[in-house]
Amino acid sequence: MLDTAMRPVIDRPLNAMGRRLAAMGIGADEVTLFGLALGLMAALMIALGLSGWLVLVPLFLNRLADGLDGAVARATVKTDFGGYLDLTCDFLFYGAIPLAFAFRDADQNALATGFLLLCFYVNGASFLGYAALAAKAGMETDAQGEKSLYYAAGLMEGTETIVFFTLFALFPGLFPALAVLFGLLCLITAGARLVLARRVFG
Repeated sequence: MLDTAMRPVIDRPLNAMGRRLAAMGIGADEVTLFGLALGLMAALMIALGLSGWLVLVPLFLNRLADGLDGAVARATVKTDFGGYLDLTCDFLFYGAIPLAFAFRDADQNALATGFLLLCFYVNGASFLGYAALAAKAGMETDAQGEKSLYYAAGLMEGTETIVFFTLFALFPGLFPALAVLFGLLCLITAGARLVLARRVFG
């Protein structure tokens, strides 16, 4: 929901940083994989019982890298594989953070983790399915910036995900309640996208 509003704010500095990295010979795929390593580091820290601002450092750097890889690609050469790698790493990161809380305290967090991952699965399927139909129909959009596939807007997008992940890290004792709330909002997003797909492609 907030991603479209964030684009005008973040695109200019990201593109400037992307051009600098490209001039240093750093490729977009390298930035993507480095960002994934940072995200998995944050998940490992959570699983080991750490929380608070210490966890947010690699988590926020992961999100910065997620924006920078596209900026580097725009400054060099955009490839379909680069977009595919970026999306795959995003999904891995998104799943790793909730799973880390299950490892941290299975008794308290496992059920909420399972529910949230189920909701991620449904929301991800609605997102990718819509993108496939949009590609088949020749549809394009740059509302969320230049992407390798069609990004259908929704209630829960990248910005909202980072807000929830930040709350998870700062208030780990509230993870079950926050995870259930986040999951329900993801289901609403998937449901709204299904309704939109029925209207557009039905």
